[in-house]
Amino acid sequence: MKLNFEHHQTAHCENGVASNLLLNKGLKLSEPMIFGIGSGLFFVYLPFLKVNFAPGFSYRPMPGAIFSKAAKRLGIKIKREKFSNPKEAQSALERNLNQNIPTGLQVGVFNLTYFPEEYKFHFNAHNLVVYGKEDGKFLISDPVMDYTTSLSEAELEKVRYAKGALPPKGHMYYPTYIPEHVNLEEAIKKGIKDTCKNMLAPVPLIGVKAMRWVARSIPKWAEKKGTKVTNHYLGQLIRMQEEIGTGGGGFRFIYGAFLQEAAVILKNDELKELSKEITAIGDLWRDFAVDIARVYKNRNSKSDIYNNLSKSMLHIADLEEAFYKKLRKAI
Repeated sequence: MKLNFEHHQTAHCENGVASNLLLNKGLKLSEPMIFGIGSGLFFVYLPFLKVNFAPGFSYRPMPGAIFSKAAKRLGIKIKREKFSNPKEAQSALERNLNQNIPTGLQVGVFNLTYFPEEYKFHFNAHNLVVYGKEDGKFLISDPVMDYTTSLSEAELEKVRYAKGALPPKGHMYYPTYIPEHVNLEEAIKKGIKDTCKNMLAPVPLIGVKAMRWVARSIPKWAEKKGTKVTNHYLGQLIRMQEEIGTGGGGFRFIYGAFLQEAAVILKNDELKELSKEITAIGDLWRDFAVDIARVYKNRNSKSDIYNNLSKSMLHIADLEEAFYKKLRKAI
């Protein structure tokens, strides 16, 4: 049982699953377009929530939000289901496959057998597509991989029912309706306005204000909690930025590509210039990650390093605030 499904590698799992599922239904939208319409750029800081013994940081909205927002703005309907019973979850998935429906799943990363060991973390918001079953194994299209793979029934059940923060609970989803004509222009504008609203939010938990809170906390962690704990927190910050759910620099590059596409569709050259600006900010996020990695691995000889990291992140937050204000005005 192998469905006619085209696998494409993408930079981020949720965008990739959305793009591949829609392409399977005849609607061709790039990964950046899904990401931008779905308001994928985000930042949240939850100091009271511990993930891997560190505060909760995220450079992305809640799992499923990007696809759900993009679908709503494009007039697409998605069906989502969760199951308390793993056997029911497997039966529902197989029923979909029998009805020729490639199906998106939310899974835990840690027990994905095809992932390299260094990428296995306790992160339960990964996305993939199941597009068939052969010889007792489910056929897997994981968009962050450049090839398709497979998982046994037991292996798939384990990742669908991973424990910890954001447990998937057998979550599966798939499009049920796609309009004959989608209003890309309106969807793009809504996506951009929502991104600006989130990133310029007046509350300290999200957007650029949350970035500044984290930045100002770095020297305080070093003073109150010591080097070991601070470096662990920083390691978690860049893991969420660069490895888990893409985040930081990678998301800025994807958003830059979205603004390039949007500039053509909306006939707005200002968006083309802003595309270059957010891409340059993405480079600064990457530099920031490298600096933290050197500290984490004790390879940094700079004095007063935690204050310097704090200043770097505050500078990025200032640039992002100016960027979103210009973007909001341009749209």
